[in-house]
Amino acid sequence: MQQMPVSQSTVAPVEGRLRRSVPSLPAIKPDRLKAAKAMAEKAVKLRKVFSVQGPYPVIRAALWARGWVERRLPNPVQRTPHCHGDEEEDCDDGDVTADVTGSVDEGEKEENHDDMYDLMSRLVRNETAYFYWTTRRDCIDCRSLRNDQMTNHYANAGTFTTKVGLCVNLRNLQWFDTADPDTFFPRCYRLGAEDEKHAFIEDFRRTACTSLLQHVVEKSRWRTEGAEVGEQKAKNGVCEKSDNVEHRFVGPEMINTALHMCQEFLSVLEHGDIDVTMETPPAVEEQQWAEFLQDYYMVVHEGALIRGSSVFVERCQAMLTKLQEACPQLDTDGLNNIWIVKPGAKSRGRGIMCMNRLDEILALVGTDRAMTKESKWVVQKYLERPLLVHGTKFDLRQWFLVTDWNPLTVWFYRECYLRFSTQPYSTKTLHSSVHLCNNSIQKHFQPSHNRHPGVPQDNMWSCSQFRAFLQQHGCGAKWEAVVVPGMQQAVVHALRTAQDVVEPRKASFELYGADFMLGRDLRPWLLEINASPTMACSTAVTARLCPAVQLDTLRVVLDWRTDSSAYTGGFQLIYKQAAVEVPQYVGVNLLVEGAPVRRPKPLLHRQTAISNVPLTIQFPSDRTSSEEVETTHKLSGPAAVFCLNSLWWYPPNLRGKHDVWVLVPTGQL
Repeated sequence: MQQMPVSQSTVAPVEGRLRRSVPSLPAIKPDRLKAAKAMAEKAVKLRKVFSVQGPYPVIRAALWARGWVERRLPNPVQRTPHCHGDEEEDCDDGDVTADVTGSVDEGEKEENHDDMYDLMSRLVRNETAYFYWTTRRDCIDCRSLRNDQMTNHYANAGTFTTKVGLCVNLRNLQWFDTADPDTFFPRCYRLGAEDEKHAFIEDFRRTACTSLLQHVVEKSRWRTEGAEVGEQKAKNGVCEKSDNVEHRFVGPEMINTALHMCQEFLSVLEHGDIDVTMETPPAVEEQQWAEFLQDYYMVVHEGALIRGSSVFVERCQAMLTKLQEACPQLDTDGLNNIWIVKPGAKSRGRGIMCMNRLDEILALVGTDRAMTKESKWVVQKYLERPLLVHGTKFDLRQWFLVTDWNPLTVWFYRECYLRFSTQPYSTKTLHSSVHLCNNSIQKHFQPSHNRHPGVPQDNMWSCSQFRAFLQQHGCGAKWEAVVVPGMQQAVVHALRTAQDVVEPRKASFELYGADFMLGRDLRPWLLEINASPTMACSTAVTARLCPAVQLDTLRVVLDWRTDSSAYTGGFQLIYKQAAVEVPQYVGVNLLVEGAPVRRPKPLLHRQTAISNVPLTIQFPSDRTSSEEVETTHKLSGPAAVFCLNSLWWYPPNLRGKHDVWVLVPTGQL
């Protein structure tokens, strides 16, 4: 039965309460219905039906403008309210529903457009969608899609968009490239795996040793500079009162221990431990390590002094020079041995803690046995000496797009943005307001009054603003020479290690958000890679960049896919593997044939012949004498190797006792 248009004028007035409870239906004019049907039929014919799950108004508006019609998906169960990121996304709460269409006026005109789109959506509700854009990859089963249906996710991409997956994958980089992951990815361990837990404990102790050596050298430098300042003030007639602070002291033996362990570490790198066995006692016993760490905490964290440390300065400096060549992260390790502990199953900075004591880290991880058993806990070395802007820590969010995994095809976005913390940087406190730059964390804190006024109040900068800052400090050229190439290489390295695991699909693509920190030398350090990066327009910076990256993504996956000369916006193709040519099938049947192996007949008649042969050769295992000739023993059971025209026979009754083989010419058998 054909549904007749319903007008509000035909509805009889009823009681006010009943009228308020009945929704008013908009009038559908015949010409609008005809136009909607025409547009829907054209979209179906051209296979321009799409489905979007999540608050992505930019994607909807852009596809509508291209003549696509939306087939509405049923509302999914809300897993993380006000967030459209996956399990590894640190998406921000904010104005995620802001539409940037701009060309649509407010009021009745926008409402009419919405009514038109709703009508077309109803007309294609039973049609096939050829483009899916969803928040989570499990909303659509990629394996059930046809070859001409596009989706914005790949199956098994969690192998590098999870903290655990990225940690494990980058250890296999040596099989794909000559690059060292320690040059762009901070050291990382899974505390749920017993072997990695022991490796972390060794790393923590070794880092305590190197940090102590740096402390001794820098403390000596501070004393020298302080003495020079004091002499200058004395010459100027300035008299200062001496501090009556009572310091605690520890013995210099801990410096010897640190030097010895650093030398042993260098020896291991040079394979000097090749003859070390499990029975070899460790250089430092567990009790000694416990005492060393307690003294280390007192010196570095509590300000205790080391007696006679000045005589060790040159040795410490020489050892640090050697370590510099073998440890790419020595400059960023700092003095406090801070590690960042991450629960791998949470997102948006939840549950992340900075810690600097080994016993506290192991105790925290041990409290959640389920996560520990599943290797969900990840501990990563914290970059204690990052590049700061006006004394404030920041990180970078960089977008990149993968349009194919075989061959791997990677697009890099030309713009990124910086996220600042609300407090001035300091390693004396481990509070998240100082060290975690996620907007979902920092939005709960007010900017400190002690923070430099040059840091933006909304805690975000565009890369253009950052480049201007670098230019003011004489480092403007390093953005293109160091920062951008370093981020691109880190992204490609991470993707190559996951290429064998992610399921390639020609009609799929995926947009990712990588988080980086910069060292004082502007070298980028990869922290993590997020799927479904936030598109919330929470600040003026993201209100401009987030819509732009979505529109440019559509330009790549829709326009460039069919026309390689199409405009791709801010995306730049940075990596495409050489295509692997698959041999053409020519119809040749490959067949493997074989025959059963039959048990050989007993060689009883050969034992007599062999026993009469006087030639026997003995290969000594622990003696240096030459070959000996002796009488053979009676043989039983076959154990022989044919070699040219002779047979080497191993007497069974001598196996395991003597390395004796009998040489038998085959002519005598």
